[in-house]
Amino acid sequence: MSEPIVSQGGFLGRFGVVVHGGAGNVKPERRAKHAEGCLRAARAGLEVLRQGGSALDAVERAARVLEDDTLFNAGTGACLDEEGRVAHDASIMEGRGLAAGAVCDLRGFANPISIARAALDDGRHVLYASEGASRFARARGFVPVGDEALVTEAAREALATARAGAVPMGWAGNTIGAVALDGHGLLAAATSTGGMVNKRVGRVGDSPIIGAGTYADDEAGAVSTTGHGEGMIRLCIARTAVEHMRGGVAAEEALRRSIEHLRARIGSTGGAVAIDPRGNYGLSRSTASMSWAATWAEGEASGF
Repeated sequence: MSEPIVSQGGFLGRFGVVVHGGAGNVKPERRAKHAEGCLRAARAGLEVLRQGGSALDAVERAARVLEDDTLFNAGTGACLDEEGRVAHDASIMEGRGLAAGAVCDLRGFANPISIARAALDDGRHVLYASEGASRFARARGFVPVGDEALVTEAAREALATARAGAVPMGWAGNTIGAVALDGHGLLAAATSTGGMVNKRVGRVGDSPIIGAGTYADDEAGAVSTTGHGEGMIRLCIARTAVEHMRGGVAAEEALRRSIEHLRARIGSTGGAVAIDPRGNYGLSRSTASMSWAATWAEGEASGF
């Protein structure tokens, strides 16, 4: 029996940040911890905005906090592939000039979202892969850390469970992400992941794919997705949700429609968060859980 579509939304005002910690099936007793982790990340992103930073700076900062938190499947503590190694995917986009940067199948670096940001800032290419991504990172001054600094015992246990044919419980899902609106009206989105537990070497999901896992357009909205990456790619879910918002659909409803279409059309599950240019935010999931948090000038909220 499939999970019901769960959606909700709210209003952030002139600026704010929304993050997710991954759509999946976290054990009920652990869900509050995951929501707390998301709230820490959203607060960090909001502080960037309070200090005059851009939405792009805010989503990068929020994503880094989640990458550094071993509860989540990104950065340090990310899941392992079939060879027992970490391979990261990440992307970031801003909505004014539609600039974007991304890396995929990146090995040996702790904060892939910042390498994706460097690609955006460099501007020559959008997406760097595998050894090319590593070479670009080193050229931009990022220091490799190696798998020994990235792999956790929880990741090893999840891989062993997956190899035994069972579904790992307790993982936050396949992705972390953030969306933000700053006081100048700039929208931005960022997404980062370790991918699927026991994935084949070289597999790349939706997280580094602009339009599938991440999309931002100041004229319509910003979205970060999470869940079954192959499905997100096939239906371009992030861009689809943004186009719903462009047509006047509220952020929450835009995500609900997109996640429902994902399930109805190809049987995939997942979730997403979004902000529109007016400061309305939304979230939706078709999985048992998706930790999230939102922060704005006058308040904050979180859940799972």
